[in-house]
Amino acid sequence: VQLVESGGGLVQPGGSLRLSCAASGFTFSSCDMSWVRQAPGKEREGVAAIDIDGTTTYADSVKGRFTISRDNAKNTLYLHMNSLKPEDTAVYSCVNSAWGGQGTQVTVS
Repeated sequence: VQLVESGGGLVQPGGSLRLSCAASGFTFSSCDMSWVRQAPGKEREGVAAIDIDGTTTYADSVKGRFTISRDNAKNTLYLHMNSLKPEDTAVYSCVNSAWGGQGTQVTVS
């Protein structure tokens, strides 16, 4: 099983980024998926989730700014992030109930 995130980087406040998570080794379309993040010195927090039917949920802190989506044909999970704030700085990882990726760093400064 592999979950490989990409798309992180340094962006100014108010900017945008799109994160991708390439999944392999399991039936992606049959798994609910989520994005989580962890900032230095803070606990890991859930950011957004999407179930196998495409229903989405968001943390209050990102609602209206972030959009989670999935492309089952490409086995890929996405997180579109707009209006980024310094407090969004963290390592972002894609996860399901059993596995998680290494993460990609997002720095807003």
